[in-house]
Amino acid sequence: MILVRRVWLIRHGQSESNAGLPTNGPGASPLTGLGRRQAARMAAAFTAPPDLIVGSPFIRAQQTAEPTVERFPEVPYEEWPVQEFTFLGRLHSPQTTGEQRRPYAEEYWERLDPAYVHGHDGESFQALIARARALLDRLAERPEDGLIAVFTHGVFMKAVMWSLLTGVTDPDAAAMRSFRDFLGACDVPNCSVMELWRPSGTQGWRVVGGGTLHLDETSTTQQPASPARFD
Repeated sequence: MILVRRVWLIRHGQSESNAGLPTNGPGASPLTGLGRRQAARMAAAFTAPPDLIVGSPFIRAQQTAEPTVERFPEVPYEEWPVQEFTFLGRLHSPQTTGEQRRPYAEEYWERLDPAYVHGHDGESFQALIARARALLDRLAERPEDGLIAVFTHGVFMKAVMWSLLTGVTDPDAAAMRSFRDFLGACDVPNCSVMELWRPSGTQGWRVVGGGTLHLDETSTTQQPASPARFD
């Protein structure tokens, strides 16, 4: 019998920053009314309790997880470092909007320096990828099989997916350019789910190609297909 560890990486609901409002720090932007409704619908999408609920240190992810935690009070809740990529550091702290920070963000990505730390308190691109890989390692080391729900953030989810698909663990300038292009080509809407699964044995993590929230059971519970098969 092949056991399967499944993970739902869930982006937070719409935050005030997503709505174009000013923020006062990278982790301080709360959900809007729409974001709270999205969080409630996310909680209702579970057809069975997850084995573990994980939230990031940022308030918008914690607020998104709240309805799921309330629906399944018996399920353990843990906080892990799955927060958003905060490459601008202190520039998030004043009452500024994403549009006002855009020129600084564009300047950051144009540098193509994976080790660069903006303002001495931002996060480097190397550190982002290291956090993404650390999440995958931590999930793989969990003793139980079953579903883990991780309430996290859009760019972080893209970093996990990109690192899995490319195999990059120590990015150089070319890899950073590749990820910048990937950011523009991959859309992760608020409260969307990116599913990962890992069968027992020697196979590693896989990204599920397509949403399965409408199904009671998914194909991830079946025998993994041979790499030579394309059906």
